[in-house]
Amino acid sequence: MPFAFLFTLVLALLAVFQLALVLGAPWGHFAWGGKDRVLPARKRIGSVLSILIYAFMAVVAWDRVGAISVFPDLFSQIAMWVIFAYSVLGILMNAISRSKPERYTMVPVAIVLSVLSFLIAMGYGEVTLAI
Repeated sequence: MPFAFLFTLVLALLAVFQLALVLGAPWGHFAWGGKDRVLPARKRIGSVLSILIYAFMAVVAWDRVGAISVFPDLFSQIAMWVIFAYSVLGILMNAISRSKPERYTMVPVAIVLSVLSFLIAMGYGEVTLAI
């Protein structure tokens, strides 16, 4: 369960960051290609969608480790592998960003998410009940 907790913590921090962008924080150079310091409306909508995706990813992770039961087991197993692939894609997308601040901050974050999602997908951290 510590992997799911750490995974959720990183996602929560990203969600706070995205919410700040939605509310007009001048941190756009760390996201969405780094072109805009303050995000335009369309990218703010993307940030809202990102927050929803992060929440879904956290629920899948907790379901996968057995801390909650929301989805069928097969769904959470497959979904966690999809989340891992999405995280790896995040490494690549952030690495090719033209924004140095985005590359230098978000690539390490994406690597951490990838490692944690891999460990969760592999089944490490599953909750077992001692009887």
